[in-house]
Amino acid sequence: QITGRVILLRRRKKIVAEKILIVDDEKPIVDSIKYTLYKEGYDVVVSYDGEDALEKVRKENPDLIILDIMLPKLSGLEVCRIIRRTSNVPIIMLTARGEDMDRVVGLELGADDYVSKPFSMRELVARIKSVLRRSGQNTADVDKQWSYKDIMIDFDKKIFSISKKEINLTAKEFKILEIFINSRGRVVSRDFLLNSVWDIKDPELIDTRTVDVHIMNLRKKLGKYSDMIKTVKNFGYRFDI
Repeated sequence: QITGRVILLRRRKKIVAEKILIVDDEKPIVDSIKYTLYKEGYDVVVSYDGEDALEKVRKENPDLIILDIMLPKLSGLEVCRIIRRTSNVPIIMLTARGEDMDRVVGLELGADDYVSKPFSMRELVARIKSVLRRSGQNTADVDKQWSYKDIMIDFDKKIFSISKKEINLTAKEFKILEIFINSRGRVVSRDFLLNSVWDIKDPELIDTRTVDVHIMNLRKKLGKYSDMIKTVKNFGYRFDI
């Protein structure tokens, strides 16, 4: 098993390789994916059941997870649901089924993409690169300054303006907006927001409507751009531009 962070030397610059967790109970598939990703320069960690996968997520802090739906102990869908309580790590689901329902449920639970078995390694690598690119996981720093049309945000200085008119945001609204922008195009669960913004380790200890109220207020302050925050029914929100 390949562990730890791999340092690659390219053009005299040190680059930390993204760490990918592969979760599948079929060892030949795991070995094939692992070999391919290692050749692509990724750091690779593997797991063969749902319970161990959750432990690997906690210990290894992967940059992306390849997650099979059919797993021993805990299903991939259940693993995805649990991960999304506290983490927004990109997840690509693998499924051997031809049913659309698994794909829909996986995406509703917060998966970023899915690949149906059998698949080509070339396709999988392309999906991985695409998801990492969309999620911003392949960049070292999150955005501290961001602009779009006439919106300007400086998260360090806590400045938010539209058409050069400064608008006051609360500390929690700034944090929510920062999470949305650095997760743009991806679903962010209410549980993840509670954990990240309110530092609530057990989301059941606080009413998730607290999040909805803050989102409602943030939408009001976004004004004509309020529709950038999309509601994902029964799960959370997605920031689209």
